[in-house]
Amino acid sequence: MKKILGRLLIVIPALALQVIWFFLVLVVLDKAAQGHLGEIIEAVFTFLAVFFVTRLISRRDESSYKLLWVLVIVAMPVLGSILYFTLGNKTTGKGLRKKLRKSASEFNWLHDGVNISDKERIDEIAKEDVRLSQTLSFISESTGFPILKNDTSKYYPFGEDMFADMCDDLKKAESFIFIEYFIIQSGKFWDTITEILADRVKAGVDVRVMYDDLGSIATYSVKDISDLSQKGIKCISFNPFFLIKSQLNNRDHRKIMIIDGKVAYSGGVNLADEYINEKELFGKWKDIGFRVTGTAVASYTYMFAEFWNAFSRQKISDGELEKMHDHDWSEADNGYIIPYYDSPMRDEHTSNILFTEVLSTAKEYVWFYTPYLMLGDALFDAFIRAARRGLDVRIIMPGIPDKKLVYRLSRSYYEDLLKAGVKIYEYTPGFVHAKAFISDDKLACIGTVNLDYRSLFLHFECSSVFYKADIVADLKADYLNSLKDCRERTLEDINRKLTYRITDNFLRVVAPLL
Repeated sequence: MKKILGRLLIVIPALALQVIWFFLVLVVLDKAAQGHLGEIIEAVFTFLAVFFVTRLISRRDESSYKLLWVLVIVAMPVLGSILYFTLGNKTTGKGLRKKLRKSASEFNWLHDGVNISDKERIDEIAKEDVRLSQTLSFISESTGFPILKNDTSKYYPFGEDMFADMCDDLKKAESFIFIEYFIIQSGKFWDTITEILADRVKAGVDVRVMYDDLGSIATYSVKDISDLSQKGIKCISFNPFFLIKSQLNNRDHRKIMIIDGKVAYSGGVNLADEYINEKELFGKWKDIGFRVTGTAVASYTYMFAEFWNAFSRQKISDGELEKMHDHDWSEADNGYIIPYYDSPMRDEHTSNILFTEVLSTAKEYVWFYTPYLMLGDALFDAFIRAARRGLDVRIIMPGIPDKKLVYRLSRSYYEDLLKAGVKIYEYTPGFVHAKAFISDDKLACIGTVNLDYRSLFLHFECSSVFYKADIVADLKADYLNSLKDCRERTLEDINRKLTYRITDNFLRVVAPLL
């Protein structure tokens, strides 16, 4: 709370000065317009409202998202236009887009230096499953990340299991450590890691830490950055949040840790104590993650370097990046992996398309972990169609919510899904923060993507798709084990009161904002 108050002490005076400045400008303009400024403003924003609505309708985007903003703009032309321009229009984040494009243009190594043929991998997969090879090829082409042979991949059914291995690997670091998380908070988890990082700096290791400024607004601050700096640890925030601005939605929701270019960690686990069950907020915290080695680590290093260079003055050069992964990896034989990240700056919403594709092409089953359930039309229909054609579709959700309004909204999707034959389970011991799917004993995806609008369309996310890797069986075993602690939801559980349904309908309309 103190960190939020500290930020408000900076933001409120600046915001007040802006309001005063705008008021003075309006007074001057009103005099120049001989008292007709209000009419002029209304006419301008009515024109903008028509322009924004026609532009929204013609855009290739999620229909639910477009409908929400059409309703807002039509109902309130002036305020609605302002809200859409500042919060809803994805193209207004030009500053962020420019920084990321410039940073990405400085690196050629991932694509030119790794020297791995995507076509070769696609051809190998196509011999077994042509349709799946097309889906994986799309992911690679749309994100720019290659399909790789998977080396070792270790699955963690709980954050505390991953924490122990993280500490062991960090203590062995010799060259560099890169850390990027949505939330960092002082406690046993982060404080233990910080001590190890400080020790590694003394040994000459290059340590860099990046966190999302809004995600950690209540848990991390400029003072914390200063404390790390005194220890020799480089630290920056992604997309710094000072005032409400167009990039408010485009947050860095990724979770990445890379050590010496040899090991990478990712998954749903943030660097805070509830994620390792050292602190109980909403019962037992169920989260998952993974550890990979091999050439896949290079993809995660590139993700970090691209974002780091966009906001830091202490750049990572293309040459340095290449040296970081100058390892003689043997040809692995543990299936395939595609580490990739989603970006709201791209036209294609990769994970949303991947989930839709898997539901459309799976032959036996698709099982999901997700903490939130706010589906766009295309993905919602994909769930329903998959279940109706006889596919075993399951979703594990939290039994104890972290956000009651979002939980209520998530449950509003239950009736239609249950009627179609989708099986929905709620984890009774506590909150599920895991984000993953597994399909047909051969395909899995583990990462940071929730089944909600923000993850699927507005945030930067990262995931790894595994095909015929041993981690697929580990994820399935954990899923089956989790089902033992779940309560299956049925149509008899649905509240059919009129007031309840009216509230649900309203929440479904505003879902893209939650």
